[in-house]
Amino acid sequence: MPEVSQESERGRAVLPWGAAEVTGPSMVPTLYHGDRLLVRWGARVRPGDVVVLRHPFQQDLLVVKRAKERREGGWWVLGDNAFAGGDSTDYGVVPPDLVLGAVRLRYRPPAPGR
Repeated sequence: MPEVSQESERGRAVLPWGAAEVTGPSMVPTLYHGDRLLVRWGARVRPGDVVVLRHPFQQDLLVVKRAKERREGGWWVLGDNAFAGGDSTDYGVVPPDLVLGAVRLRYRPPAPGR
């Protein structure tokens, strides 16, 4: 669940690139709490991409998941941590207009004291 910058009132990105921060364990081992992401807003999504999306039931909440496959009505998204939940197994297919962008780069901030 990231904090996202550069978003307009309509939910479309003002700039094509933005930053997000991961919170929580749902994408471990791929992403960890505190990882930073470079997101391409409005990018074409392909199966296997890590994406930023609006939670279907709580649209003020942004989440990071893996787009597993395109199904009728949208994307089936899963977390890489099967024990964390909070993905399509809980809320079903995510409509394409709720998928905001694809993650293109992950970086970790330096450890304190380094």
